[in-house]
Amino acid sequence: MVMFVATKTITITEEAYKTLAREKRKTESFSKLVLRLSKRGKIMDCFGSWKMSEEEEKVFTEILPKAWKKADETLREAVE
Repeated sequence: MVMFVATKTITITEEAYKTLAREKRKTESFSKLVLRLSKRGKIMDCFGSWKMSEEEEKVFTEILPKAWKKADETLREAVE
């Protein structure tokens, strides 16, 4: 039995490509990446759905590095 696989060409922005490329695993094709990401829910829910105010962005960018540092320290302590 011969199986034919249809392919489609899509156009995305450079920013969208770079975003997908960062998510892609080394041995994963972009097709498999899109399928994996779409299992999280509707694919549109994954991209650009949070409309953040400038104030929220400021608070978020100030707090996030501190939170990541604290989480890293906590994990390192748990491993030791």
